[in-house]
Amino acid sequence: MNSWWFDPELNGGVAGRAFASLEQVFALSGERVTSDPFSEVLRVEREGRRYYVKRYAGNGKTARRRWFGLRQWLSPPRVRAEWRNLLAFREWGIPTARLAAYGIERRYGGFRRGALVTEEIRDTADLALLAQQGDARLHDRRWLSQVSAQVALLTRRMHDAGFAHNDLKWRNLLVSDGPSPVVYVIDCPNGRFWRGPFLDFRRIKDLACLDKLAKHHLTRARRMRFYLDYAGHARLSADDKRRVRRVVGFFEGRE
Repeated sequence: MNSWWFDPELNGGVAGRAFASLEQVFALSGERVTSDPFSEVLRVEREGRRYYVKRYAGNGKTARRRWFGLRQWLSPPRVRAEWRNLLAFREWGIPTARLAAYGIERRYGGFRRGALVTEEIRDTADLALLAQQGDARLHDRRWLSQVSAQVALLTRRMHDAGFAHNDLKWRNLLVSDGPSPVVYVIDCPNGRFWRGPFLDFRRIKDLACLDKLAKHHLTRARRMRFYLDYAGHARLSADDKRRVRRVVGFFEGRE
């Protein structure tokens, strides 16, 4: 059984024909960006636009990774989680990549393969790359203030919805060029909804992932301003102080 969707705005064009079905997407060739035992990402260009094609196939190279054959029936497909999360970001007003196509193929009720196609967000760079390159914007107070406030807001929107990204690192945050930067969230196959103490733990993890590079590139005052923007507070409460200590200590002994 196949389930496939592609953007009707692409219908009739070269991109529409390339992404019209799961079979055609798996037949595409392009520049390989990343790959792992479960998936690969290709970059392709159609009609002057670049697209990222993420293809999932198989259930792991080893019996343990395949859950001894049970993963395809018991585990929700990562590709489905990823496109649903991008759709949720849109609903919450969080800038993210435009979906061009997505879908899965099942056989005898079990997952066989799936794909997700997103349009490239032009004129952007991820925050981790800017840090690696020592970009001067990381020392520009006005630019930092705009970017930090946006990251705080989008993180709070996710958490207020009971959702945690689970890999909210600088590499998954794109920032547009220009004097008025826009922050985009990308690559979220592991994000999901949580409740109670499970959500609290995941919130701490998301904040700790953001702080992992921030502590090396931003001042303590800037990091504190980010947290206050996230919490929506003018100053730290006793609960805030406890949460900040948990965030700062989250990766101790693991780095």
